[in-house]
Amino acid sequence: MPVLLEEVVRFLQPQAGGHYIDGTLGDGGHTEAILERSAPDGRVLGIDLDPEALDRVARRLSRYVKSGRLLLAQGNFADLERIAAAHAFGPVQGILLDLGFSSLQLSDPRRGLSFAVEGPLDMRLDPAQSLSAADLVNQADEQELADIFYRYGEERYARQIARRIVRERGQAPITSTRRLAEIVTAAIAAARQRPPRDGIHPATRVFMALRIAVNRELENLERALPQMLNLLSRGGGASGERGLAGRMVVIAFHSLEDRIVKDFMKREATDCLCPPRTPVCVCGHRARLRLLTPKPVWPTAEEISANPRSRSARLRAAERLADLPA
Repeated sequence: MPVLLEEVVRFLQPQAGGHYIDGTLGDGGHTEAILERSAPDGRVLGIDLDPEALDRVARRLSRYVKSGRLLLAQGNFADLERIAAAHAFGPVQGILLDLGFSSLQLSDPRRGLSFAVEGPLDMRLDPAQSLSAADLVNQADEQELADIFYRYGEERYARQIARRIVRERGQAPITSTRRLAEIVTAAIAAARQRPPRDGIHPATRVFMALRIAVNRELENLERALPQMLNLLSRGGGASGERGLAGRMVVIAFHSLEDRIVKDFMKREATDCLCPPRTPVCVCGHRARLRLLTPKPVWPTAEEISANPRSRSARLRAAERLADLPA
């Protein structure tokens, strides 16, 4: 059940003959809709780190793969330009990043992404990656763990949790999701000395922080956004390009991701980045984007009811501007 599906399609405006990139293929729900709306000859390059996700989509959307309308590539969207070049795919009329996780990934105990199911403390999206969450939890020092929990999870009890983890791993390595969740819950309970006020599980922020750190999610997003802009068609009949100006759509699920996207789009939609008191522009920066969402677009109440995991999703979109003459 892809999140914000109709909103994605509305902002991307898939057209026949257009080329589109889904940098976070997942289970292929967004990609399938883009292919349907861009019939009969629109094409999509679907990218994902998870080889199992690629295999599932290859089977489910095999008709599009066989026709050449869907190309699949394993990789990180932080390498977007390299992957697109390897498939001779660009410039493109639209690029999507959905920064959430599929239900299958979250519910798979082998992934260790959720404390709701017992599993190994892994959290790697790419199984070939060396660093796992267990490595961080058992090898990082107390200060490094506290920094991860505070920076990526905005966890107010980061120091107390890190201290408890270091103490507990001295007794035995922490290798399971359930044991980590129990340690975090105990640390927060001791620090609060009262029941939690909000309804989320005490380990939620710590698990999110570890997942972000293991997969370098924020760093990869910062690397990907300029590449998305570079790959977008300027439209208007520019050399080698056709149709509408390219559009970028990003769905974030927490404030850290959303802030990076918001700041990037705002900066690239601004002509001059000089300090306010600078009398004459010296930076030479020119806007390359037009904001399509001055404020983020949230799921409707109906969508949240049908898919509770969409409740924290927020979408931002922007359109590529034609380059000004020198």
